[in-house]
Amino acid sequence: MHISEPRINDRIRVPEVRLVGPNGEQVGIVAIRKALDLAREADLDLVEVAPKAKPPVVKLMDYGKFKYETAQKAREARKNQANTALKEIRFRLKIDDHDYETKKGHVVRFLNGGDKVKVMIMFRGREQSRPELGMRLLEKLAEEVVEYGTVESSPRLDGRNMVMVLAPTRSKSDARAESRRETAGAKGTYTEVKSRRDRAAQAKAEQRKQN
Repeated sequence: MHISEPRINDRIRVPEVRLVGPNGEQVGIVAIRKALDLAREADLDLVEVAPKAKPPVVKLMDYGKFKYETAQKAREARKNQANTALKEIRFRLKIDDHDYETKKGHVVRFLNGGDKVKVMIMFRGREQSRPELGMRLLEKLAEEVVEYGTVESSPRLDGRNMVMVLAPTRSKSDARAESRRETAGAKGTYTEVKSRRDRAAQAKAEQRKQN
């Protein structure tokens, strides 16, 4: 479904508006002319954020920056939705400390990367009569990785296995964003990107003049 863009600046044709400042402060009901004057003085846009209110609510903001950041968030959200995976780690009930720490490290790595983790304990023979031991092991794991993930699906028996699902505390998009920042591969902030585009456009204009 197509969502139309909000009316901005001179396209807002009502006699008065309820004005909100750039930091969310309530200015109050003012004439549209005054609101437009305030926007020009602040070098900002007047954006209609609640057109059905009486009077409509408008906000002072940098609309170009707002659109840029909104598009970035939407793109990251789509990537996160498409790429979040459910990883699986299997434990034995009688696991030694070294193997436990190794597998816990894998769980932390998956969660830190923005993926969910399905933790499974496989019962052998008579171990099936001691499900409370599996519950205890999974609860211990959940407590030790709480910084990276939370329990989405509590431990439950599934045939001969006991299963628990952990969800990451941060999204896939956040994990990727941090990775890009750490590798210094980010394209830059809105201001930096806009500055580069402006310089490129100016260079092209000067080149056309010379030709």
